[in-house]
Amino acid sequence: MAARQTPRSGLARATEAVFSGSPLNLPASVFAGAVALQFTSYFLGIHEVTFEAPDGLTKQVGFLWAPNWTFLFLAFMPLFFAATAELLLFWKETGRPKIANEVSLAESHRDWSRNLDASSYTFWAVFLICVLFAGVFQWISVRLLPLLRGGGDFAIDWGSLAIISPEIITVPETMAFTGFAYLYMCISFYLFFAALILLYCVAQDFGNIQKTNPGNGDAANNEVISVVGARVIGAIFRCAVLAIFVAVCMKLQSAYLTSSGTNIARWLMNDMWAVFSSGDRPQSLGEYSAPNHFTSLLIVLSSIFVFLHGASRVAGGGRVNSRLGMMVATVGLLSTAYLLIGAFAGFSVLLFAAVLLATFALYDPDFGFGSASEERRD
Repeated sequence: MAARQTPRSGLARATEAVFSGSPLNLPASVFAGAVALQFTSYFLGIHEVTFEAPDGLTKQVGFLWAPNWTFLFLAFMPLFFAATAELLLFWKETGRPKIANEVSLAESHRDWSRNLDASSYTFWAVFLICVLFAGVFQWISVRLLPLLRGGGDFAIDWGSLAIISPEIITVPETMAFTGFAYLYMCISFYLFFAALILLYCVAQDFGNIQKTNPGNGDAANNEVISVVGARVIGAIFRCAVLAIFVAVCMKLQSAYLTSSGTNIARWLMNDMWAVFSSGDRPQSLGEYSAPNHFTSLLIVLSSIFVFLHGASRVAGGGRVNSRLGMMVATVGLLSTAYLLIGAFAGFSVLLFAAVLLATFALYDPDFGFGSASEERRD
């Protein structure tokens, strides 16, 4: 009796296909969508807007001043997708066939697809959560209802300007723009979490192959596994760092909106200067609902989990272990800096140091001591 064939369609396969092909396709699409949002905000006149709070504070709440809609989608999200797509292409076409000892590339592709199909329910769960809750439900609760009721428990920003300044933008215009923005956002974040699932699957697949590889005792074979493993964990590390950068952008915006800062750049500079002076320090404006805090924390925890899972599955080769400690320290420092955003005066000093180290690690995950050049040759 013929073996039952694995279905060739489904959300998992369709999502993987989005990341296939050129590593630039998806990042370019996300970047283009972000640029469209920037231009639309300019045409609506909300790209750079200040409003005066009841206590007399003048605050910049323009769309172009919100890092969770600018830096996040213009830089960090596209780079994250590019790193994921590049790793997936390497794993399917080069890395996996090298260490799996498959009869053919087609057989390797079939085994990979079979492993991917095992995560189909996870893809569906993430899709429903991102579209229904992060997209539709969040737009209704954070944007639509406050606009219809004339206020809410959320700090004033570009999406709620119509409540206090209808001469700048009307309620119907705001509803349409925020609806488009949240649709773009929920699709982007589905792809973001789907990329984390793909990274998890690559690390899991690597670990399974490494355990069952009949040539584990061969020095040459172990060297190939070590080189491929170093490439895999290096890419997963880069993705984890970029994912935490995404979370930092989200939390910075939320913390700024509830602070006494007049714009986000000056707020960060004043906070940094507060370490070296005893002058006025940024104050909190009060308690506001901040759904970005929860979402960004979920991103950080998911990224750390995927990175640690990858480290546990790929660790074992000399090339990997020699730099794994620095990777863990970098992710740990960056995560700590994220958690302490807005927690005390001077948090930006720690954040700046962590971002500086993480940016260097993105360029060279070997931290100057490894074999990045050798991996490129491989």
